[in-house]
Amino acid sequence: MLYERLLKECETNNIKVYEAKSKIKGLYSDGIIMISKNINTFAEKACILAEEIGHHLTSAGDILDQSKLENRKQEKIARNKAYEMLVTIEKVIEAYKIGCRNRFELAEFLEVTEEFLEEALQHYKEKYGLYYKINNYIVYFEPLVVFESFN
Repeated sequence: MLYERLLKECETNNIKVYEAKSKIKGLYSDGIIMISKNINTFAEKACILAEEIGHHLTSAGDILDQSKLENRKQEKIARNKAYEMLVTIEKVIEAYKIGCRNRFELAEFLEVTEEFLEEALQHYKEKYGLYYKINNYIVYFEPLVVFESFN
């Protein structure tokens, strides 16, 4: 399970993770991540945990006040890190190879929420444009299509 693998990664990297009752889904500070016990699915917990790991890797200082541009930039950087951690283009191709043919199936395969998947695909579209070529594959982000070229 993805959430458990992320917890083990945190343990390996000396990041403490706690679950607590909270209206805030996730929070990171000084090597400690808090995940809300109110989150119902492991897929959503994994998405939140990945973003908080992204904060551990990229953020500095207190960025809770999202009215400040610099804080919003740090938030976006951490989220992008999470997208690239959980929704890799290689995994999208792997899902295509085993027969995933829609976003719901892809999200299930990746163990992420459909919303997280949509945001990840939007991130890749912003980063690469409409498509990305890798090896013998072309991944189109909108609409989501994977083509295999046979040379």
